Amino acid sequence: MPQIMPRFEISPENPAGPEASALIRRHLSQMAAQSPEESCHALDTSGLEGPEVQFFLLRQGGKPVAMGALKLLDGGARELKSMHTVSEARGSGAGRAMLEFLLKLSRKEEATGLFLETGSTDDFLPSRRLYESLGFKQCAPFGDYAADPWSVFMHLDLRAAA
Repeated sequence: MPQIMPRFEISPENPAGPEASALIRRHLSQMAAQSPEESCHALDTSGLEGPEVQFFLLRQGGKPVAMGALKLLDGGARELKSMHTVSEARGSGAGRAMLEFLLKLSRKEEATGLFLETGSTDDFLPSRRLYESLGFKQCAPFGDYAADPWSVFMHLDLRAAA
């Protein structure tokens, strides 16, 4: 029997909206449980509402199951922020779909590259593998980040990847 691929819908959203806020709270709670407070760099709702941030929800069957954001950096680069897929949807392709959407948008907007910070523990290994599968490489801390044993920094040069 042929496998039916899940249909995902991705749309820009207001982070202060009820569905987005619930997903952001869930993400922040998970990050707080996996990393020390001083090593937790996830943005809250107010941080995601800034004019330099584009925030998106991914829905499956009308239900929000993943989120992601792009933050404008100096030099035309972007930072991936708030990448999160609810545990019930992990393995469904939702996280990959969100990441591919954000990559496509970044290329369309002629971003020079994408940076991200993620955790260094085994809890974050699936995320790091997803980023690596799409060409991200580990790099030095960027922007206002400092070296931290709890963090892994990654970069994708969109000029080279084009």
